[in-house]
Amino acid sequence: MPDAVHATATPDYDPGAQVHLGVFFTGVGPQLIWTEPGAPSHTAIETFLDVARLLERGLFDAFFLGEGLRVRENQGRVFDLDVAGRPDAITQLAALAGATSRIGLVATQNTTYNYPADLARRLASLDLLSDGRAGWNIVTTDNAWTGANFRHGGWLAHEHRYERATGVVEAAKALWAAAADGARDRTVTRDTDLVRLRASATVPPSRQGRPVLFQAGDSDGGRELTAAHADVVFSANTGYEKAVAYAADLRSRLARYGRPADAVRILPGAMVVVGDTVKDAQDKARWLRDEQVSPPRAIAFLEQYWGTDLSAWDPDGPLPDIEPSEGELDPSRGTIAIEDRTGKLAQIRKWRELAAERDLSIVQLVREVSARRPPFVGTASQIADEWTRYVRTRAADGFNIVPQALPSSLTDIVDKVVPELQERGAYRTAYEGTTLREHLALPPL
Repeated sequence: MPDAVHATATPDYDPGAQVHLGVFFTGVGPQLIWTEPGAPSHTAIETFLDVARLLERGLFDAFFLGEGLRVRENQGRVFDLDVAGRPDAITQLAALAGATSRIGLVATQNTTYNYPADLARRLASLDLLSDGRAGWNIVTTDNAWTGANFRHGGWLAHEHRYERATGVVEAAKALWAAAADGARDRTVTRDTDLVRLRASATVPPSRQGRPVLFQAGDSDGGRELTAAHADVVFSANTGYEKAVAYAADLRSRLARYGRPADAVRILPGAMVVVGDTVKDAQDKARWLRDEQVSPPRAIAFLEQYWGTDLSAWDPDGPLPDIEPSEGELDPSRGTIAIEDRTGKLAQIRKWRELAAERDLSIVQLVREVSARRPPFVGTASQIADEWTRYVRTRAADGFNIVPQALPSSLTDIVDKVVPELQERGAYRTAYEGTTLREHLALPPL
């Protein structure tokens, strides 16, 4: 990590740009360590209240909840190493609306298995009850395993996900616009192969007009949906060069839709490890990685590829010497990316070669090939310098933090990194508005 901001004057350099921060509280998965003694419950409202109030103290823009529409499984059983049974995101955020006054409240909601009129009504309700602090993180899914919970199965082909999503977003925006015009008796209609709607708005608008639209998807379809409709994009392109390339691509797409280059706030997802020294931060990052990929998780990870029960294998021993099943990966845990669902036999061969070459055990190999490495590891001063560089060179507008341990991952940022950013003039010292749209410095509707 560079020690100082690269402040060389360029046409895109903005010396007054400030960092926007949100927190992505994942719905399920290994990112957030919840099995440690003393870790807070992921179904208790007190956990979410404590996090939201901490973020409000840190002047964050938004608290962003992930969501899973089905409990993950492994080998046909509930995968109990992941969080299971977390309540609905809108319900959780509605409970937080009355206990906070500034923090934005963003709910991940799926366009594939929600009805447009119902979803628009629930999101508008959160926006109204929070006095203009709601946001919608627009996501899609293609797997039949999730769809089975909705009696749909694999009804929507992967290539049609964003076609359906665009229709749902356009329908919701039309309903919200009708409410803003005072025309709640005006019927909004849509009649396409993937979205059929005939409905009227039932909830009046909040002070920000409608929920802020977030989009989390890096495919071409996701980028097009962002350029056409989103206010904020939750990007996966966190490394500096990738962030620069992503920002340039998105801004070129915005121009094609007649939108200005700054119409969308770009907030890459980021894991952050803050230490008193560089070594302290690196040691902490290593510990977090080891906790995220524990021995039981390592075995479960390989079971997806071998297609069989590997519980008899020692995670500190060599890779299984049995042959994997012939079939491709089972996506039933909901964790397998589209591009990784084929070619497992070739992947296993590569892993065996790597393990033999470096004498890696099962858990060591899985930590090597699966663990997400935090892109920001260092002292608070170093991280503040780097974040300031990102926003002032317009590589990003800020970051959506993915915490790894509660509350320490967030208190380190609030108590250590935020003051450093404020010293650089790169972060607010007080909220200047009350709505999420105002926090994000988005233009009024």
